[in-house]
Amino acid sequence: MKRREDFFIHTLPNGVRCVLKQVKSAVCYCSMTIGAGSRDELPGEIGIAHLLEHTLFKGTSKRKAYQVNCRLENLGGEINAFTTKEETVVHATVLKGDFRKAVELIDDIIFHSTFPQTEVDKEKEVVVDEINMYKDSPEERIYDDFEDLLFAGSQLGHNILGSKRSIAKLGSEDIRRFVERNYTTDQMVFAAIGNISPKNFVAAVERYFGQEPATKRQHQRVAPSEVERFERSISHPNHHQVRCVMGARAYSLSNRKRLALILMTNILGGPSAASRLNVAMRERNALTYCVEALYTPLSDCGMFTIYYSCDRDKQEQCRRVIAAELDRITSEPLSQRQLSIAKRQFIGQFATSSENNEAYMLGVGKSLLVYGEVDSSEEVYRKIGEITPEDIMEVAREILPSLSSLTYV
Repeated sequence: MKRREDFFIHTLPNGVRCVLKQVKSAVCYCSMTIGAGSRDELPGEIGIAHLLEHTLFKGTSKRKAYQVNCRLENLGGEINAFTTKEETVVHATVLKGDFRKAVELIDDIIFHSTFPQTEVDKEKEVVVDEINMYKDSPEERIYDDFEDLLFAGSQLGHNILGSKRSIAKLGSEDIRRFVERNYTTDQMVFAAIGNISPKNFVAAVERYFGQEPATKRQHQRVAPSEVERFERSISHPNHHQVRCVMGARAYSLSNRKRLALILMTNILGGPSAASRLNVAMRERNALTYCVEALYTPLSDCGMFTIYYSCDRDKQEQCRRVIAAELDRITSEPLSQRQLSIAKRQFIGQFATSSENNEAYMLGVGKSLLVYGEVDSSEEVYRKIGEITPEDIMEVAREILPSLSSLTYV
């Protein structure tokens, strides 16, 4: 096992990478991050990555569905999963003494699930209900509709859940083919945070994950083609408020400008009440209850967005205020004092989020999957510290002038 500052990293012969961070805690958090998400679906498979995530818990070669669900819950722990555009993550929370049991169960459901058709059919009904709930949430749905337009013509341009029609066509054999094509050991990272010794960590991952055969992904993801800038409106006469997403393509996970864009996003519309858009739109003008800016980096591209909701008669005023703030951050360099405050604010937010061991564990797993390494907190702070006012203006000028928009009116 290789030690790198706060982390122990161990790669199994079959290619599964494993990372441990030791902390003093009675609880251990662990996860398997798999580089397979909705963008890896072929035509005719829309929604299968998410359906697969559901059916992982519906029985294995040695466990029935209720045995999977009760294995950790009977010990006071839990196991769950989620799907994104590019990953599927199975994660568990257990007492430190039950760490080996969590590793064994994660191995069992990832490598030995059987996907019985009767259980798949049941879970399809659950997913349809999830789709119906999502349709009743315009705050979530508008983001998906915007992504469909921003990434039109690519596998990034469809909803993770799929549609009722696409889900209805999927079966056990489709799921098994997706697993065989995408759940390969070279695309897996197991991460754990807890009071576990490196010796016991290695013994557990070798005992279970290490026994699985090595597999390698045979296909490459295709980067999305460019799309023309757009301004679209969709009528929702029963909604009391206007909702709008403005956004553009942005930098990938490997782009050196990524951290500068993260900092700019935080300055413009991050979680702080002092973010520029919140001050201008909510505190100063009382135009909205909710405004936020987000940056989502992906393996070969990314997305920057601004979201707000407002009363119908305040829509144009909101747009004018946003335009003024975008012009300001594009044309006026931050003073050293403003930049220093922004950096301290971001570092404080990062440090606070790092205290959440579960969220930190999930971030560590993705970092090792994407970059092949994990930055310590000190390295993150150093990189943030190197950002200049010119860096902020550069990313603002590259991203902000090309914003498209989608509005629910």
